[in-house]
Amino acid sequence: MNGKILVTFASKYGSTREVAEAVAERLSTSGAEVELLPVGKVKSLEPYRAVVLGAPLYIYHLLKDAQRFLAHHQAGLSNRPVAFFVLGPTEKDESGWKEARAMLDKELGNYPWLKPAALELFGGKLDPSSFRFPDSLLASFPASPLHNAPASDARDWDAIRAWAEDLPARLGLGA
Repeated sequence: MNGKILVTFASKYGSTREVAEAVAERLSTSGAEVELLPVGKVKSLEPYRAVVLGAPLYIYHLLKDAQRFLAHHQAGLSNRPVAFFVLGPTEKDESGWKEARAMLDKELGNYPWLKPAALELFGGKLDPSSFRFPDSLLASFPASPLHNAPASDARDWDAIRAWAEDLPARLGLGA
């Protein structure tokens, strides 16, 4: 496979990083040269043939680090293949998935230039015991979506690995 693939991620508590690691590992085993970096460590997209970006939807929006990455690297993302995965619902109920998809579509509307070759919404993970300030404070308010939220992990690792396995073809990368 020619050209290095950047797998980059924004992650508040580590769940999206874990998915990015799994995607990078699957790409590597398919013969790709892969570099895994948090979005804040990416200085330039110049060395990369393609980009895989991961971010969570957090309280109805893409994590701010992901928003900054998209704004800062707009030109580079516009001229190479991009795959984008987003972690959303932390439970498996259908209404939560529809709401998360609507939120994702609204967020993507802020980046009309972004045309991912592959886009996927996966379940997310929530562990209230790991909350730091200000999330710990926010979770204490009854009106907060985090108030009394149970710990959950809706990530489907088989679906994540299958999506990653399809990425070289979706990104137009030859073997």
